[in-house]
Amino acid sequence: MDFQHLSFDPAPSIKTPPPGPRSQQYLAFQATHEAAAVSYPRGFPCALARGRGATVEDVDGNVYLDFFGGAGVMAVGHGNPEVVAAAEAQVAQLTHALDLPTPARRDLVERLREVLPPALTRVFFGGPTGSDAVEAAVKLARLNTGRAPLIAFEGGYHGMTSGALSLSSGRSFKNRLLPLVAEVHFVPYAYCYRCAFGKTRDTCGLQCAQHLDHVLEDPHSGVGTPAAVIVEPIQGEGGSIVPPPEFLPKVREICDRHQVLLIADEIQAGFCRTGKMFAFEHSGTVPDIVTLSKALGGLGFPISALAYKEALNTWGPGAHIGTFRGNVVAYAAGAAALRFMDEHDLAAHASRLGEQLLTLLQEVERESPFVGEARGKGLMLGVEFVKDKATKEPAPDLASRVRSLCFKRGLLIEIGGHYSNVARFLPPLVLTEALARRGAEIFAESVRDLKIG
Repeated sequence: MDFQHLSFDPAPSIKTPPPGPRSQQYLAFQATHEAAAVSYPRGFPCALARGRGATVEDVDGNVYLDFFGGAGVMAVGHGNPEVVAAAEAQVAQLTHALDLPTPARRDLVERLREVLPPALTRVFFGGPTGSDAVEAAVKLARLNTGRAPLIAFEGGYHGMTSGALSLSSGRSFKNRLLPLVAEVHFVPYAYCYRCAFGKTRDTCGLQCAQHLDHVLEDPHSGVGTPAAVIVEPIQGEGGSIVPPPEFLPKVREICDRHQVLLIADEIQAGFCRTGKMFAFEHSGTVPDIVTLSKALGGLGFPISALAYKEALNTWGPGAHIGTFRGNVVAYAAGAAALRFMDEHDLAAHASRLGEQLLTLLQEVERESPFVGEARGKGLMLGVEFVKDKATKEPAPDLASRVRSLCFKRGLLIEIGGHYSNVARFLPPLVLTEALARRGAEIFAESVRDLKIG
């Protein structure tokens, strides 16, 4: 399908250098009345008015290519007409029902069961954020194993509530905070560009996975037998890091041997983003528990869920509750979005277009002295900036400047990574080839403008 009609045309279209006068008014109001914790307007200062497909328009009439997509939320595009119709119809009928069954809830469960591995027989809807899905997954793992310790990976991000934040590795999230959940231990991820063991992908022997095995096997590793290992099959906030294909199966095998549950966090990578319905499918691995959110809400309606194996369905009524787990509009929108993904084969589209976009970004890598690596899978891509390709010294200032240069040219991207030096691309999956090429051109132009000094 040609998705061109879903987005604004022309795009991008900058009529007033951003932030324009009306955006400045909104930004000033926000700075005066809202919390200092507001973050995204610092990276792309504008006030948005409308969105269509892979594009958004600000209050000054500037149209941007949206290569961030609400941090992965807008998989089927802003204002997707099929999902809008489903949501509007549901709003007129029923909007909230706690966890009582409804036709929309059943529809979404049936859709999920169609796309999930057969072994994951149970679906649980939690509170309105991915963080709550992580909290529920941890609770379920602990209830079933009777164990408290947890193992997460360096570079991982799992949310901002207390338990989820404890599993997130970023020091900036934790500095100056009171102690979080105890007994969380971190092991290196398969971040081959910056291998924790100083190896190369050809010679490492998956030492990162072997280290996890050591931690679980050695009685004096200092780590009690955990309830679960939680992993992003492809890391998002950590810098769009794609591990070798044998990494996740090895983690699965290690967990099985030590009788530890495996939780796959698919909150950002799930729902066709990486060219498969779920990122764990690239390696043929099936986790015990999967956390879901973001694109599950169809158009950004808040919702989260777990899918898990039948043997783990041991918790009793009310073991994990939340008022807004009953968002019936999110159920309807989510089911409509899953239908759209299936009917238009968004996974295959994301795979094909992602390969093309990655090729263009790798050209930037070859051309620029400041790009250490362009990487990714499907439409979950990242470009890591360094001061020197030989030393790989991180260059967060360059990444920040590229984000600003892209914004002024009409392209929205965000930065992340271990050192905040990775430009991240998470566009709506209805992105067209023409818009992808234009976005890559703007990014390349912005990188060429970089200078050190």
